[in-house]
Amino acid sequence: MANFIFRVFLTLVLSYLCNRVNGNANFKDVEEKLKQLNKPAVKTIQSEDGDIIDCVDIYKQPAFDHPALKNHVIQVKLSIITSFFIVVAVDVMLFNIVDETQFRFERREIELQKRACRASSVSNVAKKWKLSGRNRPHSEDSKRGFIESEICPTVWAATLVTLGYNYIGAKGIFNIWNPNVEAQDEYTTAQIWLKAGPGDNFESIESGWTVNPQLYGDKRTRLFVHWTKDSYKTTGCFDMTCSGFVQTSSQHVLGGSIGPVSTEFGKQYYLRVGIYMDPNTANWWLKIGKDIPVGYWPASTLMFYLNHSSTMVEWGGQVYSSNVKKKPHTKTGMGSGKFATGLKGNACSILNIAIVDFSMQLKYPQWVGTWADEQYCYTALNYHEGYGKLPIFYFGGPGQNYNCP
Repeated sequence: MANFIFRVFLTLVLSYLCNRVNGNANFKDVEEKLKQLNKPAVKTIQSEDGDIIDCVDIYKQPAFDHPALKNHVIQVKLSIITSFFIVVAVDVMLFNIVDETQFRFERREIELQKRACRASSVSNVAKKWKLSGRNRPHSEDSKRGFIESEICPTVWAATLVTLGYNYIGAKGIFNIWNPNVEAQDEYTTAQIWLKAGPGDNFESIESGWTVNPQLYGDKRTRLFVHWTKDSYKTTGCFDMTCSGFVQTSSQHVLGGSIGPVSTEFGKQYYLRVGIYMDPNTANWWLKIGKDIPVGYWPASTLMFYLNHSSTMVEWGGQVYSSNVKKKPHTKTGMGSGKFATGLKGNACSILNIAIVDFSMQLKYPQWVGTWADEQYCYTALNYHEGYGKLPIFYFGGPGQNYNCP
């Protein structure tokens, strides 16, 4: 029965085109992009916000172009349902905080004309666009715990870090903003990383929101996933622009725009993100909605170190630009574009940070440390509001400013 259900599923290829006019895309160009990927569309849909969504057979999604997944059978759902997975079930919803105890939820989903479609994003140039990586050796300093030594000179970050244990899940509630991205070939993210392996060749799976005009063709805030198995040197990509991530949900669009976004000292909106490993299959699931999985990274075939667990988790943001650590510095913002010290309503925040280890319990990490690559450009602050409350992590900055020329 399960195989029948998934065989009738379709997969969406979300294609973003640079040559839109008044929000309308050229359907002929979309078809050309699909031909380049050898993914002929069964049906084409245009969403209300102008995105073009093309449906293809679920077993013809880009994930199965990977040689290691040639005979892969899609996992319909988590192989076991335990109290752990019930506890960590998280919604990816947009909500406005009315007060500390009351929430008004606004679900943003694309109407797919009652078809069981699934989503993947294709770059506007229909090629692999890599998330250029930060090579951070796992150096454990008992006093500071900082992740040291930056090798990649084009990506700078401000993060909350935990390491030293084996993690099989992590989550956070991400404040949604739309920071400035100065140049077409730059981008900014707010995300979670789960990593394992040596510093010069680590593996990483990631998700959160991004503003990336070269990848998506506009400057809207969008949901993304990413992975690499060799410190971004030769493997990995955003969303499904290369093979690897297996999408199973028909309700959410990878690369889809997220809105509304927060305003300074106004309404604040959030995105809940969780990544958890199925201990029976070693598949790492991205979960959104009420325990609804979007899809998974099949670590048993794609990875080596993450096939067992993650040994480091990071929450925060990063900026990619050729003008970091240079003068003039990029004006691309991180988070809200404001420094972490601005706190609630001003700086970007991550709430309800938690990890899962082999105790199968969702909990705040035993040890955390903050890291900021360019402290005069982007900052990180783990803020304790008071006794009995979990810390809130704030991060971000404007890039170029008086102290960051």
